[in-house]
Amino acid sequence: MAIDAPVKPHYEEDTDVLTSLDEPYSLIVWNDEVNTFEWVIETLVEVCGHTAEQAEQCAYIIHFQGKYAVKQGSYDDLKPQCDAITDRGIGATLEVLA
Repeated sequence: MAIDAPVKPHYEEDTDVLTSLDEPYSLIVWNDEVNTFEWVIETLVEVCGHTAEQAEQCAYIIHFQGKYAVKQGSYDDLKPQCDAITDRGIGATLEVLA
């Protein structure tokens, strides 16, 4: 028995569903000529919960790139961390992720 009709492949499509209405934010830490690597690393460990290795990598990126998004999350989670970093004399801002 021969089939003359072409066979169409079956495709499944994944659909992402938005489950949160919070806009994601990035916590940006800025480079300066005042704070030491050690101080920035200590701050990232204590304020953001980074490991020493993560904090060191972030510090180098901040130094060479001028800024780095050290953490992402909701505004309510990141705002206290941003304030704690700036209270230590390190430049930090929150930016909405596009």
